[in-house]
Amino acid sequence: MVIMGLTGSIGMGKSTAAAMFRWLGVPVHDADATNHRLMAPGGAAFDRVAELFPDVIRDGRIDRQALGKIVFGDAKALKRLEAILHPLIRAAEIRFLRNQQMLGRKLVVLDIPLLYETGGEKRCDVVSVVSAPGFVQRQRVLAREGMTDEKFSAILSKQMPDIEKRKRADYVIPTGLGRAVTFQYIQGIVDELS
Repeated sequence: MVIMGLTGSIGMGKSTAAAMFRWLGVPVHDADATNHRLMAPGGAAFDRVAELFPDVIRDGRIDRQALGKIVFGDAKALKRLEAILHPLIRAAEIRFLRNQQMLGRKLVVLDIPLLYETGGEKRCDVVSVVSAPGFVQRQRVLAREGMTDEKFSAILSKQMPDIEKRKRADYVIPTGLGRAVTFQYIQGIVDELS
């Protein structure tokens, strides 16, 4: 079974690319979706996050924007949050890989936003990076609700530059030339690896 890491900086179109892999029948483990489930009420991380950051609980839920404001401005707080979440996300990934292996899959995708930043590429056979021109990325990100130039810059500062990700990748998937072009690239990757 080939394990592909799928990554890309914020606003580069990773979610769209992951959906295309799924549409082509490739199982995708989404680290962000796992993170959301873990921090939802009743999720495995909820109580520990609530205990560590009690000010972010609103109406019985974790206010992700409030939590983001805390951890993006405080490296120690971010490390404490990651110490809770990363082992749980990794355990879910391992379960996913075992299940897919038992099902005899030829190709699976690990959708991990901070793949290179966390050393996750070591767990993958190949890596695909989604990439678009900077102006497209900026346009996409600033169109998101609650996003500001300052927040965008803070997020980018925590991510490896796009050019470095592209240099390290086995495949670069263009996402700024229209969905048809992106889909063609992804179809080619799937054909090659499965």
